[in-house]
Amino acid sequence: MRNTPTLATLAEGLASGRTSARKLVEECIARIADPSGEGERAFIHVDREGAIEAAEAMDALRKANAAPSLYAGIPVSIKDLFDVKGQVTRAGSRALEDSAPADADAPVVARLRRAGFIVIGRTNMTEFAYSGIGINPHYGTPKSTWRREVGHVPGGSSSGAAVSVADLMAHGALGTDTGGSCRIPAAYNGIVGFKPTQRRVPREGGVPLSFTLDSFGPLARSVACVAVLDAVLADEPVQPPSARPIRGMRLAVPTTVALDELDDEVARSFDKALENLSRQGASIERIEVPEFLDVGVMNSKGGFAAAESYAWHRYLIASHGDVYDPRVSSRILRGEGISAADYIDLLEARKSLIARIAVRLAAFEALVMPTTANTPPRIADLADDKAYAKANLKSLRNCTLINMIDGCAISIPCHRAGEAPVGLMLAATGGSDRRIFELAAAMEDVVRV
Repeated sequence: MRNTPTLATLAEGLASGRTSARKLVEECIARIADPSGEGERAFIHVDREGAIEAAEAMDALRKANAAPSLYAGIPVSIKDLFDVKGQVTRAGSRALEDSAPADADAPVVARLRRAGFIVIGRTNMTEFAYSGIGINPHYGTPKSTWRREVGHVPGGSSSGAAVSVADLMAHGALGTDTGGSCRIPAAYNGIVGFKPTQRRVPREGGVPLSFTLDSFGPLARSVACVAVLDAVLADEPVQPPSARPIRGMRLAVPTTVALDELDDEVARSFDKALENLSRQGASIERIEVPEFLDVGVMNSKGGFAAAESYAWHRYLIASHGDVYDPRVSSRILRGEGISAADYIDLLEARKSLIARIAVRLAAFEALVMPTTANTPPRIADLADDKAYAKANLKSLRNCTLINMIDGCAISIPCHRAGEAPVGLMLAATGGSDRRIFELAAAMEDVVRV
């Protein structure tokens, strides 16, 4: 996404008068409406009138030197999982179409508005956020930016969010991440996605997938852009990250699970990125992380996502199960077979996992691994359920490791122009968000040389 607008350049344009909020909104709306683009599939709802009205208000405030922030007037998209006042939250499903409109914005949406960001519309997603692939049989599937004429999956579950940013239909996006749903679509579309430490960002006003694992995070075109949006979502001071010197960075590459069965393109881009970092003076150590083997065991019956989504969905499935995507409902229904004792075992196992991984990683500033083990699969190849399940697990595997350890992580592009999109993930234990941003800010250009 080089040479494309960032929040900083857009803010500068607004401050100097070279552009206006209304112009930015109208440009995004035009791109969404372009019949040759992916707008029809990337968005479930576009708030044209509301966005233009908000843009005019931000332009008036800026003229009066009263803009709420530097970024006031910049359009962003909102994943269909979040409440927006006066709109129905469908979560990418037909099962919630008859729900009442939301009485209030979700806190994260309200915080974006308070900073002056303009909600351009609601983005498409995997139904109820239950997949890392991004296919939606109800509202269509937006195509990844890679070889669009062929048709590759956008990644999920924040599929439309990533495509909206990559295609300049919005300049930032609000997504969710339970097992990679911000990072996977970011990797598949050549942008940046961030999963914050869960406790930093309020989760009220969003349809849950897993109460234990859900995190709400941003997608954008640069590390600095994502850091700005993250600070707004967490209600923290907006301070673009200072890049740490690469020389002397202590980075660990986990050889357990995370490097298994990588696509050739992923392995090549990842190895090249490591070479570039090492050449710049980073200390990179390949280590075994046996704790990661526990994750597969913990998820063997469906894990937290199945147990907790079933608790939320069981009555809705009873009344509207016929309109669910069967690939989603079948995974939710696995939770019916998870007993209370099984669930308690899961809680205790995760508590132990988090404690042990903290000791394992104490000597390092971050873990480095491919965001996904695969490049975006072709949509046409996933008509078969077995092929779909295999690709979905491969997409989710590495990202899920970080949600299970209650960590934070960012995905930055590490492929060269014209190559298959590959994300490099930097991750650390919970509470290390600022450090991850500082490391990523130093790396984002180096890993693509």
